[in-house]
Amino acid sequence: MSLKMVAGLGNPGRRYRRTRHNLGFRVVDEMAEEAGIKLKKKSKLGARIGQGTVDGVSLLLVKPQTFVNASGPAVAAAMGYFRVELNGLLVITDDVDLPPGTIRIRGRGGAGVHRGLRSIIESLGSDDFARIRLGIGGAHLPELTGHVLGRGGPEEENLYRRSIEEAVSAVQDVFRDGIETAMNRYNRTIKAT
Repeated sequence: MSLKMVAGLGNPGRRYRRTRHNLGFRVVDEMAEEAGIKLKKKSKLGARIGQGTVDGVSLLLVKPQTFVNASGPAVAAAMGYFRVELNGLLVITDDVDLPPGTIRIRGRGGAGVHRGLRSIIESLGSDDFARIRLGIGGAHLPELTGHVLGRGGPEEENLYRRSIEEAVSAVQDVFRDGIETAMNRYNRTIKAT
């Protein structure tokens, strides 16, 4: 069975830990904790990486340490080093074009305004890889940096926590049941409680 890779995007460092831009990191952290996979710093690859088996799938968990907007070289380096095929890559990222609590799974596509996805597409020379996007809203704002590097209030954070839980399940379904099935199950907006 070929190795699958989940790359969660985020910014390294304690000050960014709970920011909206780090939802990809948070999904990978949750997966690692649930599966008992240790993430170790691999300086030559520019990432924190862990390997293990989740639901019978041989999985590589990757958190690029190059900051979101320059994620591509670390993702490409890990894929090359571990010989992961393009169809075995799943990227998890935030998305300002989707409201908080929204999950969108796609089998391929462009980067939109997300510089991290753009960096990966440029580094791989292809946009033909799966991704899970978690909504953080804010596309209407004149300046996005403060928004993506900010933290949500309690209600918003609750939506993020629930989105992260759904994304962890969605990753398993993508690899076990296929992208179309996962899209049908998870592409939706979670309502605030």
